[in-house]
Order: sequence, then structure tokens, then C-alpha cells
Amino acid sequence: MKYIEEFQDPDLARRLLDDIHATVTRPWALMEVCGGQTHTIIRHGIDQLLPEQVELIHGPGCPVCVTPLEVIDKALEIASRPDVIFCSFGDMLRVPGTGRDLFQVRSEGGDVRVVYSPLDALKVARRNPGREVVFFGIGFETTAPPNAMTVYQAKRLGIPNFSLLVSHVRVPPAIEAIMRSPSCRVQGFLAAGHVCSVMGMGEYPELAARHRVPIVVTGFEPLDILEGVRRAVRQLERGEHTVDNAYARAVRPEGNPAALAMLEDVFEVTDRAWRGIGVIPDSGWRLSERYREFDAEHRFAVTGITTREPAECRSGEVLQGLIKPHQCEAFGTTCTPRTPLGATMVSSEGACAAYYLYRRLELTPARTAPPAPATPHESTAPLEASPVA
Repeated sequence: MKYIEEFQDPDLARRLLDDIHATVTRPWALMEVCGGQTHTIIRHGIDQLLPEQVELIHGPGCPVCVTPLEVIDKALEIASRPDVIFCSFGDMLRVPGTGRDLFQVRSEGGDVRVVYSPLDALKVARRNPGREVVFFGIGFETTAPPNAMTVYQAKRLGIPNFSLLVSHVRVPPAIEAIMRSPSCRVQGFLAAGHVCSVMGMGEYPELAARHRVPIVVTGFEPLDILEGVRRAVRQLERGEHTVDNAYARAVRPEGNPAALAMLEDVFEVTDRAWRGIGVIPDSGWRLSERYREFDAEHRFAVTGITTREPAECRSGEVLQGLIKPHQCEAFGTTCTPRTPLGATMVSSEGACAAYYLYRRLELTPARTAPPAPATPHESTAPLEASPVA
């Protein structure tokens, strides 16, 4: 606990807050692109301790939340088949698809199992050679390497009854889409340290320079977040826009070479749909041609999926940072963790779940006022991405 407690020290937090208060002279809007950071911010009230001029916008940083509805429905279809053992991390089981979730499939007789590693699913496949075993592979760059390693092992060990339903997404293209949106108010980013620990920081300098925004790589404890905000605000006040590594204890500029090599071997970059946002070019991975035989989407030829999002759910706007969760009319009423309308209320990293868990149930005008109405020269349209059904 020593190293965790050191990054939660209230005296150090006050010193960082004092520095931010002394530095800021005008309004700034920063976006964190990590659900874990969002939960830290809301749990510790960091957004309420910052100067009123500094607004934290919650971005599409929850991997469960951005998994598109079409992929969820494909998972439900595959998991319903009697010859399939469907394996997933536990946080996906209550994510609503069109009309039901994986828990309901299990209650109807589907063999849906919670595992703690994709390699656990591979073990299930070895023990059950007469059945198809599918692992639901979702997430950002952090979970992609172990999923890639599992497919690599399946091929090397000759386990033909294993496959991966892939829905991996990449952060830098999402930042690009956010900055290109006509409704974008973001002036700086707090980048996710665990993503950069895998991928390195090589894709960020071009983004920072092109859009003239500081990007600060941060960790997940309160002092990490405050230090990231402090560095971003200093850059903004000075008119700078560089990439700054505030998480050097875990992130090297070049990333993790072994993980990168595995990703390059098993996956290839592709366009990917994000739930509530749309298709973002080059924002995801799929299995490369040499491993295509382990692609569950191809193996089961799941087609004819018709998706339907609840009309009253505004999770897409939450994921884009256009509204805060409690600005959604359904929040805390028709949409709760027990009766979720969208994935942002279910996931352990979802912004709606954070606001509900830590009782941010009402608007606080001084801190979380809704965006100003659009002028004739402004648009509040969503991100520039192709719509998905």
C-alpha cells in the first residue's frame, strides 16, 4: 500500500491544487480519455476542488462503453448457440444489447462463463474439444496484447475450437475525431498511462502539433490526475502544445517492444465503430489474415443483425463529452445500475456509473453547467464519424 498511499497524500494534493489555482488566469477545458481516471476524479471530487476556470470533460475512455451495439448483439447471438461456450470478463455480462444481455442468455440456458484472462478461455477450449469456445475480446491498447497472445498460442498449440470475437479500439484516432468535431471544446488532454505503457508516446506529438493541444500522459491516483492537470494548465497558459510524460514511473516513450511485436503479428489496423459515436477510421484492430481462422465473426458468419438503441439514452453524448451524465433525463430514474439503458451506467469505468455511485445526482451550476447553446456559427453536431445503426 505504500506506493498507493503516497499518491493519495492530502498535503501534496493541496500543494498541487494551490499551484493550479495560482497558475490559471482564464477558462480551460481538459478531457481525460480513460474511465479509470474519470472514476478517480469523481470519487475524490477532484473536479470540484479545481479552480472554476478548469473544466474536466469525460471522454470515450471506457472500453466496455464504446463497444458497439452491433458487436454486443453478435455476442448474444453466438452465446445463444448450444454448441458454444461463451467466455467474457464479468463487466460485459450486464451491458445491454438490443432487448437483452449476456446474463439473460445465461438464464435461458446459454453456456456463458466469466473468466479472468483470455488464457482461461483457451484452457476451457482444451478441456472441451467437442465444443466451440469464444472469448469476447474488447478494450483499448491495454487488453489487446494478452488477447493477441492467446490467439497466437491457440495457433501454435493447435486448438481449433477456440476463437475471438474482436472489438478492440485505439485511442489516438479517437482524439483525432474529437478534435475534428465542430462541437469540440477540448483544449488539452490527459492521456491514459496504461495505454502509453504498451504503445509508447509516438503517435501523440503529431496530434498535439496539428491541433495545438497539450497532451499529458498521466496515471490513475489523485496526485497523478492533479499533476497532469497542473502540467496541462501550465502549457495552456504559456501557449504551448507538447506531449508531456507525467507517468514516467510506468511509461517509456517507446512503449513495450514485446507487446508491440505481438500486436503487429496478430492484428491489423481497421476502421472500427464506437458505440454512441460511429465509425472512426483506423481506430481499431481485427485479426490479421494469418490468424483469420480464429475470428469468431467469420467463423459463425453472424449476419442480419438489426440494432436498436433506447431513444431516451444519451450515453453517446456522454461519451463525446457533450453532456455530463446527470444532464441526461433518464439518469438515476429510468436508467440505474440495476436497470441500465446504456453501457456507461453498467461498466465499472463508465462515467454514468461513477456519477451514480458517488452520488453526483444533480447539476452543480458553478462546476458542471451544460455547454452554451450553439450560435449561428457553431454546431453541436456529434463527432465527424460515420453513423452506425
